[in-house]
Amino acid sequence: MMPSVLPFNVSRETLERLEHYVALLSKWNPHINLVSRSTLGSLWTRHIYDSAQIYDIAPHPVEYWVDLGAGGGFPGLVIAILGIERGSPNKVALVESDVRKCAFLQTVIRETGAPAEVINDRIENSPALEADVLSARALADLPKLLAFADRHLSAEGTALFPKGASWQKELEASQSQWNFDSRIAKSKTEDGPAILAITGVSRV
Repeated sequence: MMPSVLPFNVSRETLERLEHYVALLSKWNPHINLVSRSTLGSLWTRHIYDSAQIYDIAPHPVEYWVDLGAGGGFPGLVIAILGIERGSPNKVALVESDVRKCAFLQTVIRETGAPAEVINDRIENSPALEADVLSARALADLPKLLAFADRHLSAEGTALFPKGASWQKELEASQSQWNFDSRIAKSKTEDGPAILAITGVSRV
């Protein structure tokens, strides 16, 4: 259920699109497991708000945003829906290897008018995407995410990776393999986790 007070400001039209997205996810989830069943009762807090805070950290305006391992569309679809109203990003690409999840993502895009496309491919097989902003949520540990960023992030781009409470250990583990600059934004939805804003990725 959506709380009566939203932690971010959106128009009525954007709210209706987000509500429609949540309704579609609730309908499809029993069949293709888009999100954990335990989070269905807290979709707005656990997934919508959590994705919206990633939008706010990005260096807008953004031309091309790529979301890796898009799954049920978090944060990529939320980013695209917010972008309709706010004019950024101009385009969102959702990279997902599961054909059934791609069908869900395409349905939400069609029914909400979100400025997004679905790329049905494995991240490591897809041609370099040259993203201005790259995101990935609950996908892999940081060293592997940095390898994806090295492949798909533009030279001046920013990677936004939400991580759990052990994010400091992941940062330390990555520094022997990768050069990068990082900025830490503490999560607004949960104590402990953080969003890592990473630039300048290159191999050591």
